[in-house]
Amino acid sequence: MSTGFGLVFVLVVAAVVVAGFLAGLAADRRRRTRLRDRFGPEYERTVEATGSRRAAERELDARERRFAGLEIKPVPGEAREQYARRWMRVQEEFVVRPEAAVHDADELVAALMRDRGYPDEGYEQRLRDLSVRHGRALEQYRTALEIYAMSTHESATTEQLRGAMMRYRTLFDDLLADGEPTGTRRS
Repeated sequence: MSTGFGLVFVLVVAAVVVAGFLAGLAADRRRRTRLRDRFGPEYERTVEATGSRRAAERELDARERRFAGLEIKPVPGEAREQYARRWMRVQEEFVVRPEAAVHDADELVAALMRDRGYPDEGYEQRLRDLSVRHGRALEQYRTALEIYAMSTHESATTEQLRGAMMRYRTLFDDLLADGEPTGTRRS
């Protein structure tokens, strides 16, 4: 083998290796961007919880695969209207009984989740399942749950309870939407 041919061969192999490496980096970057867009703040929360981006991305990919196997369905029009009316009653209850209203809001959101097809396999799994379609509203839900826990010990202020209602409303609206996450509260 001539020296010139060997050099060309080494350069071609090196170029292929570098191109493969760069393609891998680009694929990782696209995957990371897609996961960040899909999961919103839940992406960074998962990175922090797992200790690494790779582990977090594997976890989020696993959530997506599990979610794909669930039978999540939209709420039909008549049921949607019933849920909206029930939410209005919970809001009206807040004026007279704020703690009871927060508890009822929690129960209403849980009922809506069940009706949509979200399995009730415990708190952590519920949050993981919700993160796939409602990642932007999930932080609001976590905060509402914390205030709910405080209210069971009668240690939440009226302003905190009002905040919990607003946060429950964010997830409620996302869940009530026709299967599409919104991340924002609608009037």
